[in-house]
Amino acid sequence: MRIRFVKWTLLLCLMTVSGFSGSYAGVAVAQAPGTGVVQSQAQTPSQTDRLAALEKQVADNATAIAAAQTAGDNSWMLVSAALVLMMSGPGLALFYSGMVRKKNVLGTMMQTFAMMAVITVLWALVTYSLAFGEGNAFIGGLHHVFLRGVGLAPDVKYAATIPLQTFMVYQLMFAIITPALITGAFAERMKFSAMLVFMVLWALCVYSPMAHMVWGKGGFLNASLGGRFPCLDFAGGTVVHVTSGVSALVTALYLGKRLGYPKVPMPPHSLVLTFIGACLLWVGWFGFNAGSALGSGPLATSAFVATHFGAAAAALSWSAAEWIRNGKPSALGAISGAVAGLVAITPGAGFVTPMSALWIGLIAGAFCYLMVVKVKTVFGYDDSLDAFGVHGAGGTLGALLTGVFANSVINPIFGAGKATGLLEGNGHQLLNQIVGLAIAWSLSIVGTLAILFIVDKLIGLRVSEDAEREGLDLSQHGEDGYDWAH
Repeated sequence: MRIRFVKWTLLLCLMTVSGFSGSYAGVAVAQAPGTGVVQSQAQTPSQTDRLAALEKQVADNATAIAAAQTAGDNSWMLVSAALVLMMSGPGLALFYSGMVRKKNVLGTMMQTFAMMAVITVLWALVTYSLAFGEGNAFIGGLHHVFLRGVGLAPDVKYAATIPLQTFMVYQLMFAIITPALITGAFAERMKFSAMLVFMVLWALCVYSPMAHMVWGKGGFLNASLGGRFPCLDFAGGTVVHVTSGVSALVTALYLGKRLGYPKVPMPPHSLVLTFIGACLLWVGWFGFNAGSALGSGPLATSAFVATHFGAAAAALSWSAAEWIRNGKPSALGAISGAVAGLVAITPGAGFVTPMSALWIGLIAGAFCYLMVVKVKTVFGYDDSLDAFGVHGAGGTLGALLTGVFANSVINPIFGAGKATGLLEGNGHQLLNQIVGLAIAWSLSIVGTLAILFIVDKLIGLRVSEDAEREGLDLSQHGEDGYDWAH
């Protein structure tokens, strides 16, 4: 009896240490028949059950991590989309309207605002599909007209961690600001109705194919999806700035000069508005460039830093050149330099180091200053707000310098260990950049000329001389931007 008692006591102690309680946690205790020996039958999970439980836990953890990454990336992309829209209105609207005469301030603002509405509707109907739908090497198909198939699930070829609808609306903001940039070249002299028709046709015939070639599936210049000539354009050097800048020059030449230009002085009516607009552009540009990483990871940080450094360096470079030439730096020069730097760093923001971004900005500031002050004067064209001198010239320079400074440490787009830019040993990339620029220039020149000719024949492009003297505010909209109460 004493031995049996000791055995029971030891068994209970072992069960307690093992974490069992109450009813012995499912351990059945029995006495072997005829032996008086107590046996335990532990009802513990089998090894298969334990493995299944671990696999489920790992799967649940992976799902939670993926959901957290999607939430973070999606949040950043929605914020970036809002920042890019802010670049159009109020950023570009204030920047441009401050540089025109006061009789045209409202008309100039209205041109940018109209793009926010018109291009959005057009994007939903057809241009998103033409730019990012699957088609051939030069234009997308019609699979996504009326946003068919553009839902809340991601498209892994474009962005694996955000809904396709987020990607769509982010790219929409680029499609809005690009034609709005062109308005700076024909400021103060194009009819509002002609501007609307011109921009719709331009978005269809110039922007959509260029966006598809550089960023779309199967695009001829797409660097990340195996294009024939992989052109490095992180956030729109060719797609946005070259196309708009070159089209701006063509439009300015086709329309002719403003009445009285260059003999009649046409100074900016409010540099305060322009200054505020430029600062809004600088801030919004972080969404433009860092958002093009399509996620909130390290690449977005790199693009963010490069964007800021490029703008700062170009502001100093333009100001220094102006200081040397005129004996003093102007506020308009400083902010113009910053915008030039932002333009030039755009194609390379996700490919270059911070120090390379400084070099790109320094070169771009002086170069764009030369284009605006010297080249425009020599050729005598009336690019009202220097859309070509800053965007066309700066975008072209930036695309070339991206081919020089691109670094695989920042973005191994061609594969780990493979050189990206000229300085890293990939001289062929500079040729790819030149091919991309040649296509962008050619498409912009030919497409813009054809559209201008068609619109001019259908409804006419320029306002009448009387309407131009009166100003766009009253002649096109029946309002006065500065109708002060007395």
